[in-house]
Amino acid sequence: METNGLAYLRTGEARLLRRLDDMFERWGTEEGATPVIGAPLLPVAKLAKLDYYQNFPQQALVVSALDLERRPQGQDASAIEEFPPEQLQSAEVALPSATCYAVYLGLEGTSLPGNTLVTLVGRCFRREERYTGLRRLLGFHMREIVALGEQEFVEEHINRFSSRILRFAEALDLPLCKEAATDPFFDGEGPRALLQRIAPVKYEFLAGELAIASVNKHRNFFGERCAIQLDDGRPVFTSCVAFGLERWLAVLHDRYGDWGAADEAVAKADQALASAATTEGTAHAR
Repeated sequence: METNGLAYLRTGEARLLRRLDDMFERWGTEEGATPVIGAPLLPVAKLAKLDYYQNFPQQALVVSALDLERRPQGQDASAIEEFPPEQLQSAEVALPSATCYAVYLGLEGTSLPGNTLVTLVGRCFRREERYTGLRRLLGFHMREIVALGEQEFVEEHINRFSSRILRFAEALDLPLCKEAATDPFFDGEGPRALLQRIAPVKYEFLAGELAIASVNKHRNFFGERCAIQLDDGRPVFTSCVAFGLERWLAVLHDRYGDWGAADEAVAKADQALASAATTEGTAHAR
């Protein structure tokens, strides 16, 4: 059930989301990713240094505390529908719109011993013009697998997972289309934006018109802005693979008709990929 972009997942939906998230996490750990937990809220000032409010102002959501001195007295608390700005303190923290921001800010100012993979799931929030069932929500779950290190390593990361996503979709009999996408991630007139148009940094995996996964290259943007370095002092390159879990629920329910059938299909497709990988590995070993 969804109301105003906020969804309550019943047993069948929750079970399938859990299965998908466990599977995507395992995809990461099988490649050597370490599970981590990111901060649920992020400092506004830190996001501003990443040009977040310049590039994604339409999605931004911030959190504020009540200003107790300016809170009206004698008001029927049960009748409150909203708090106007004058009753709020300044907003110093924000709701993240993507899971990976917590990784870059969590590792700010650190040196990594070498190429690094981490995986985490987060609650993400996006202000949208409209909300549509599980397909487009105000609050949702995003599983990510994030690579930090040498440029070749982070690019191989998204190439491997692009292939894995497409193989999984084929095993599910779920038509997916991989398409280059543009994000207003870099200043639209700057050299990074020009390079993005020449060599795309983001690809989406579309079920119909809905993106349910994406792979993203950031070059050394986060390494520079967050001062995340390799041992030799060079800023890391980064890339990430992202899965919008509620969006997967929506397209799988559309494809299979009910939650039980969708859950069974995911389990079978996961097993089929595992069996194929085992067979391929045995063949290579001979």
